[in-house]
Amino acid sequence: MTEERAVVADLHVHTRHSDGELHVSDLPGAARAGDLDAVAVTDHDRPHPALAAPVVEMEGVTLVHGIELRVETSLQRVDLLGYGLDPTPALREECERLQRDRIERARRIVACVEDRLEVDLDLELDEGVGRPHVARAIAAHPDVPHDVEDAFAELIGDGCPCYVARDVPSFSKGRRLLGESCALVGLAHPLRYEDPEAALARTATLDAVELCYPYDRPVDPSRPEADVGIGAVAAAIEEHDLVATGGSDAHGRTLGAEGLDGGRWAAVRPRLPEAVSEGE
Repeated sequence: MTEERAVVADLHVHTRHSDGELHVSDLPGAARAGDLDAVAVTDHDRPHPALAAPVVEMEGVTLVHGIELRVETSLQRVDLLGYGLDPTPALREECERLQRDRIERARRIVACVEDRLEVDLDLELDEGVGRPHVARAIAAHPDVPHDVEDAFAELIGDGCPCYVARDVPSFSKGRRLLGESCALVGLAHPLRYEDPEAALARTATLDAVELCYPYDRPVDPSRPEADVGIGAVAAAIEEHDLVATGGSDAHGRTLGAEGLDGGRWAAVRPRLPEAVSEGE
């Protein structure tokens, strides 16, 4: 009897097009190493130019074109995941604006870090730049005693001295833009927000929510009203008839640490367009 694989689809993966380490051409090999059938490319605020269709078959692996878009609600910022992406001109225009904002924000963060640590990070600021790029540059500098984790915890993380917020679209605008461009729009990692209950309430107007995710950042224990868990995510799925998605949020070279099993992937796949073979 063949043992059922725990994860067959990792639907939350970042590439070098934003703040990941893999190129799209690396994904089939990384997927096979993780025993995966499918991977979703969900770069921050950017469609991936190497994916010419919403779903692509490449070297026997299903690659879902997706995007992760940060949006503003009245209480907090949340991340939306779009799957089966065929970007409209309006979404492309907003993504271009967001990339300009990312570069300016990174410039301000780098200037603050360099002034504070009295170093030159020598970091090239291109489209797709994010705080992980800055953190890696800090960790790589020979005169700085910080690793990547320290860089976030002490310098560039939320509320830290060199943190700079981005100018992101409203929830309603982001939802509309993704709804016009994607087959599925869902809420990313609902238990990682300061108020996960409020984040989950937003799924009433979405198609999906990320259920399977490596929740390595627990909610604030000092806020009992935010003490919700996977059960609350499952309840939202049932209440709003949502599709359960999942992935590892991979930024490195290893895929499949979390994601969907065969049954859950079988529920997602029919909601996405038919695949196009690479080169068609």
